[in-house]
Amino acid sequence: MNVVANHVVGIIRASFEILSDSGPYLLFGLLLAGVIYVAFPAERIVRHLGKSSFGSVLKAALIGVPLPLCSCGVVPTALSIRRQGASTGSTLSFMIATPQTGVDSISLTYALLDPLFTVFRPLAAFVTALFTGVSANVLLKADPGGNEGQENSCALCHGNDEETHVHGFGEKVVATLKYAFIDFYSDIAKWLFAGIVIAGVVTHFVPDDFVQNHLSSGLSSMLIMLAVGIPIYICAAGSTPIAAALVLKGVSPGAALVFLLAGPATNAATMTMVARYLGRGALAIYLGCIAAVAVGMGLLLDAFYTRFGIAAHAVVGRHAGMLPPALKMSSVVILIALGVYAFLRARLLKRPDVPATCESESIPKCH
Repeated sequence: MNVVANHVVGIIRASFEILSDSGPYLLFGLLLAGVIYVAFPAERIVRHLGKSSFGSVLKAALIGVPLPLCSCGVVPTALSIRRQGASTGSTLSFMIATPQTGVDSISLTYALLDPLFTVFRPLAAFVTALFTGVSANVLLKADPGGNEGQENSCALCHGNDEETHVHGFGEKVVATLKYAFIDFYSDIAKWLFAGIVIAGVVTHFVPDDFVQNHLSSGLSSMLIMLAVGIPIYICAAGSTPIAAALVLKGVSPGAALVFLLAGPATNAATMTMVARYLGRGALAIYLGCIAAVAVGMGLLLDAFYTRFGIAAHAVVGRHAGMLPPALKMSSVVILIALGVYAFLRARLLKRPDVPATCESESIPKCH
């Protein structure tokens, strides 16, 4: 029993350290996610991407990289883009760039890894999305898209966006905070904490020499990360602490990047949706391009670390370590409190006696 207790305490301690290191950066990233949501609502993004062209593929990749949507949230938005007449390539480009990274995961990457990895991750997501979208448009026969149309609604009150109406600064602040710390955080919280616990397990149990002997570098380690990442469901934020823990144990940055690109972008539910609505050919291009570009960008990232003489495991978490302990502790308290609230809120909304209208927006209707 003492051995088991020691292991549990070790996992908790390692997980807590990861959460405290990433907490302030995560809160900042969530706040940015709320700002982007209010400033660039999904309905207007759909309007801009609803075309069949290279420009639409390019815009889908550029918009998707910082957009705060998790792996599950991107699916309905991608379907909306498809119904607006977007090509298969534009739809796939958006579906890849959006869940692979975002302002929240970029902040976490800076906290738990290093500046080079932080810059390279969104760049790799953009390249993957653009390459996949262009490949789909070239290899698949031209298609007109859905062309079913969609009503454009205000992101704050969900009223008709064509009507003239104004929201005050206070309403926008409330909408920003609500989306950032309630709606969006509720979507990623369980996967984030799962990733932190897994990272704690890796940190506590996996010996350094095991990783260095079997997964430290090379194409084989990247293929293993690819095989692990493709079928699992994990958000970009939740995968970040796992990748940081693996790098700290000796996994090459390139192999960790492969995991971060494949894990959030692919899972069984998304692959089923792609096959059903875009076709099996699109699914083959989707998986093949993600795998090829992820490995290619992983090899390129490792080359950068070698070229500049950077030891990745020596700089992991350096920026988080410079934050005041009080700031990190308060961030942990806030994140746990919000996580508990998200759990209780989800449980309450599943009760049959609670009407569906309880999920209505807190922002008053347009006037």
